[in-house]
Order: sequence, then structure tokens, then C-alpha cells
Amino acid sequence: MTRPPKLLVFDSGLGGLTVFAEIIKLRPSADYLYCADDAGFPYGSWKEPELVERVMELMERLVADHAPDIVVIACNTASTIVLPYLRVHWPALPFVGTVPAIKPAAERTRSKMISVLGTQGTVARDYTQNLIAQFAAHCSVTLVGSKRLAGLAESYMHGESVRDADIGAEIAPCFKEESDRRTDAIVLACTHYPLLVDEFKRLAPWPVEWIDPAPAIARRADQLLGERFGADAPGRQPVSRRIIFTSGARPPAPLVAALARYGLAWTAVVPTA
Repeated sequence: MTRPPKLLVFDSGLGGLTVFAEIIKLRPSADYLYCADDAGFPYGSWKEPELVERVMELMERLVADHAPDIVVIACNTASTIVLPYLRVHWPALPFVGTVPAIKPAAERTRSKMISVLGTQGTVARDYTQNLIAQFAAHCSVTLVGSKRLAGLAESYMHGESVRDADIGAEIAPCFKEESDRRTDAIVLACTHYPLLVDEFKRLAPWPVEWIDPAPAIARRADQLLGERFGADAPGRQPVSRRIIFTSGARPPAPLVAALARYGLAWTAVVPTA
């Protein structure tokens, strides 16, 4: 095909920007729409049937209005709960999901002590337990369900003050010591968390590898697009990079500036229910 591909990146908020940033490195000239369901944030507070209904309704509108060639669900919660329904409903539309990067963590750890830092829902789901059983059975795995980090990341992106003590309290349970070994790899099992990774590194009691799934997600999206559109040509200019918020609210100036660093322009839309 000669036209550039259309990509839809979907998340409950701004966490998917961490995935978006990796995709545009591989596909700089594509036509991008980022949808932040800020009216439904945080997804961790939703019951599963209601979340399925909400995301399916939003996706109906997004697919009808924008006709994407591929959809990236840049949210762990939505991926583990809603992705199967999306793939059944749109069998011809590729969906790329986000799952905890437990396999690479288990491969890279030297101490065989890893932690999975996610929302309370993500770390409690059978999906996560199955990944641990499949790929990290030889490791000591600490599951840490955070109540506040996603919200803190949103506040950070909005230019609001975020206290070190609040971040430190959320990541502290990830760091474990047993005799002569200690945690050396932490899985960031929520796409919001890499937005704060520099703060994590600064506040950590010792250095660890913070494992972000975003590069792998981007490679998968690029692979699927390559099968249909071929490789992105060097030097091509981006077609469009837009972001919409389901609340319909105008983003504050600090957030507009942050979005501009990703090349994203805000587009007003009719608020969702």
C-alpha cells in the first residue's frame, strides 16, 4: 500500500504514551490517533463486566470514526480483561495487547529475585499467575499491587507536584533481600509506571533493572504493519499525531506542553457517557 498506516493507541489515561513513544521510533510517518479514556480512569476500579462493556462501546465508536489499520491496547488491565472480546468482535482488525514482561525479567535476573509492580487488579489476576508459572517458576517473585502510582503518574504529567515520599512508599515493597541475594529486576506491569521511572531510579534503595514492555509491544505492532504496508522509509514526515480525551476536557497547559514533546496535538471530541 502507498498510503501510510493508521494506528490507534488506546489507554485509560496517559500511560500509553510510553508505548506510543516506542512505536513512533519504528513508524515515524504513520497516521496516529491516541485515545485516553480519562472519563473512565482508573480502570483498576471497574468490575470486569462493566469494563468490557465500556471499552467495547468506545472501540465501536473509534473504529467507526477513524478506521484504524491496527489497534494497540496500551493498558495492562484492558488487555487482560477486554482483549479477547475485541479480537472476536473485529476478527480482521489486528489488536496488540500489553502484558506483564515476566518472561524477560526471568531471563535477565541474576539473583533469581524479581518483583512485579502493577495495579492491584493486574497482580491478582490468574493471567499474571499463569505467566509466572510458565516463565518464572525458577524465581522468587514478589507481587506488588499499587493503589496510587497510576494516579501519581497522571498528576506528574499534568504538571502537578508529586511527593518523593508518596512514590517511595509505593515502590518500597518491591525490594527484597534474602541472605546473600536481593531483588535485581522489577517488571513495570502498568504502562503508566515508566512515566515515573526516573523517579523510581532516584528513590530506589539499590540499582535494579526496571523492565518496560513498551519496546516489545512496539516491535510487534511494527511487525504486523510491515506485513501489510512494508517498512517505514527513512526521512518520511509524520502524517498526523492527535490525542483525544473521552472526558472532552481541555488539557491544562503543562499537559499540552508534555504532549507536544511526543508530537501530539489535542483534538476536541464530544464527551462520552
